[in-house]
Amino acid sequence: MKKEQVVHCQFSVWYPLFRAVTIRSVILPLPENVKEYLLDDGTLVVSGREDPPSHAQAESDDAEEIQWSDDENTTALKDAYWIAMNSSLKCKALSDIFLLFKSSDFITRDLIQPFIHCTDDSPDPSLDYELVLRKWCELIPGAEFRCFVKENKLLGISQRDYTQYYDHISKQHEEICRSIQEFFKKHIQYKFLDEDFVFDVYRDSRGKIWLIDFNPFGEVTDSLLFTWEELTSGKNLKGDQGEGEATEQDSPVFRCTNSKVTVQPSPYLSYRLPKDFVDLSTGEDVHKLIDFLKLKRNQQDDD
Repeated sequence: MKKEQVVHCQFSVWYPLFRAVTIRSVILPLPENVKEYLLDDGTLVVSGREDPPSHAQAESDDAEEIQWSDDENTTALKDAYWIAMNSSLKCKALSDIFLLFKSSDFITRDLIQPFIHCTDDSPDPSLDYELVLRKWCELIPGAEFRCFVKENKLLGISQRDYTQYYDHISKQHEEICRSIQEFFKKHIQYKFLDEDFVFDVYRDSRGKIWLIDFNPFGEVTDSLLFTWEELTSGKNLKGDQGEGEATEQDSPVFRCTNSKVTVQPSPYLSYRLPKDFVDLSTGEDVHKLIDFLKLKRNQQDDD
């Protein structure tokens, strides 16, 4: 993965090219003092205007009330939804946005290590950080899919919420795969700035496909039901296709959770706990474990 691939996935770079097939959004520059505030460990104090800017002012033909979800450059704050009053990324006020920002490890990573896992030695490109406000839509997790593209060829499609079993995906996987493939060929293929990339889509109740986001083709992006070794080498991918699918030379591999037995807890649950607790439970930080054992021993000695 190269650094320019990360830059090309910045929202303001791809949004003008795919505006017609994605959710309506507003892009606001993120001032330097806001960036410093997000990296600061201080207390959250937000004052000022309580309602987010209404995009209806720019597009007067829409008179309905508009609420927003927030996104920062390329990162959706899914690791912070638990702290919101409504347990979602839906924002009605400026304070909602900053609460999510201050609670997100993903944001911190993007601010201090935007080019982590990049393999090229070129100087880090300059990034202008932005706040992206997207019109709020009630998206059903079972209708979201992640698509992996290598050399402008759609290699694989994965159920986005792979921790849950959805009966309709198992029953309609051929139809879902075909509609995503048609969407890719018509709207995405050869139009994105790279030939290797990952994109997320949503299939609504009418069967229409909507573009949600782009991500770099590399380890910084969650491979879900695939592995990055499979995606980069192409090994084991053809073996997943059924007899009917194998007849189509360019048919992508479709993977979904096909049994309730394989249901797993959400990968974002660990973000609800302090990092020290998570490190102790997983054994990732030996020093914290040693300190914890010393503390327990001292308590026993005192007793």
